[in-house]
This record gives sequence, structure tokens and C-alpha cells, in this order.
Amino acid sequence: MATLTMNVIPHAGLRTDTLPVPASAGGDSCATGQGVYLRVKNADAASHTLTFPFAQTVDGQAVTPRTVTVPAGASWDIPVLDLYANPSTGLASWTYDAVTSVTVAAMRISS
Repeated sequence: MATLTMNVIPHAGLRTDTLPVPASAGGDSCATGQGVYLRVKNADAASHTLTFPFAQTVDGQAVTPRTVTVPAGASWDIPVLDLYANPSTGLASWTYDAVTSVTVAAMRISS
């Protein structure tokens, strides 16, 4: 599992097409927060699903993880909310069903 570098987008803008890195087979993680999102580019011929587990429980029961499916050939922006953060690390972590031709970048809009 790799921890992605947070790319901060300044008010003047930022070229973002050069930022994505290959998705890690064991999953990835990044900081969470206001204005944080994950850009996922799926250049594969098949769709790929990311799974975001929730660290919290409700009445002692695990909460079903959030899944996001990125269609083949598509780029997808996924908000990385604080409720995805693991309390022990402060980071959100997710896994991929496969990483063939998948690249990712963690981004945050400057406040």
C-alpha cells in the first residue's frame, strides 16, 4: 500500500494530467478533508472498482464499505471524506479490484 502525495491546486490553477501515478496492487491511501479528492484514470478495457472501508461502526456493527466503479476508458473524481479516515493513521485507505492501466492522484483545492 502506497501513501499518495497530496497535490494542492492553487488559485492560479495547476496542470494535473502529469500527476497520476500507477495504482498499487495492495491499495493506496491519502489524507482526507475539505476539498480533497482522488482522481482515478482507468485506461483499461474493463471497468475497475475501488472499495473504501469505513473505520467506524454503528451500534457495534461494521458499516458496508463504499464502492466506486470507474468505467473503462474513464477518469473519475472521488471525494475523500473525513469519515473514510482510519482513526489510528488519520488516512483514508482503499483497494482496487485490479490495477491494470489504472492511475491515481490525490488532490486538494487550495482554500
